[in-house]
Amino acid sequence: MVAEPVSQQLPRLKLDKLPRHVAIIMDGNGRWAQERGLSRQAGHRAGVENIRRAIETFARYEVPVLTLYAFSTENWSRPKREVNALIRLIGHFIERELKALNENGVRLRHLGNLDPLSPDLRRRVEDAIEFTKDNSRITVNVAFNYGGRQEIIDAVRRIVEDRVPPERIDEELFASYLTTAGLPDADLVIRTAGEVRLSNFLLWQTAYAEYYYTTTYWPDFGVEEIESALLAYSQRQRRFGGVVEADPRRHRHSARGNSR
Repeated sequence: MVAEPVSQQLPRLKLDKLPRHVAIIMDGNGRWAQERGLSRQAGHRAGVENIRRAIETFARYEVPVLTLYAFSTENWSRPKREVNALIRLIGHFIERELKALNENGVRLRHLGNLDPLSPDLRRRVEDAIEFTKDNSRITVNVAFNYGGRQEIIDAVRRIVEDRVPPERIDEELFASYLTTAGLPDADLVIRTAGEVRLSNFLLWQTAYAEYYYTTTYWPDFGVEEIESALLAYSQRQRRFGGVVEADPRRHRHSARGNSR
């Protein structure tokens, strides 16, 4: 018997089994390019092109929040030419895609520090955020110049600056000082290109996230791959550190059977 394609299985899943927040570590652009005899910059261009497809697909499945790890605080150590190319791609993406994103109900947010960008690019990012702020179909967080540890340190500093009494500090208050304030924690973390690590990504927000790893490089992570990740998530049983109790009716039935 031939298995039914994933794309035909997914519409049968209940929406309440889909994640509210998907976070993606978009990895493998350079290796994708290398295997094709192309430059790393060409790989990053292909990766940026795939962002549009990913946003469209998650929006179609009514996932309300998507976070894309575009550039970490550690990525500045890469060759200057590659870093500059990545930064230019951000500007090109905004210029080319902003109108369509806005028309499709995408709300853009930025996670991280924009200070290292040129004043012109920083303004364009800020304008894009302002332009889409009232959209509600899907929120897309672009984590650029972002590091999870730095985010936590920055939150602690702001709490100290606000002179919050120690007894008032709890998880809810601390989360309100993070750049993801007001958004749900990540339910599903996807990492492409076969790597199995978080790489300083959403360290607080992924405490109880489910993980999905694939050897597919990011430029090739298309609709079918996204559907496979969502299907895998829907089949997992999330316990958040607790225990899911067995159906008591099954327990009684089993006890009666053992007494014979």
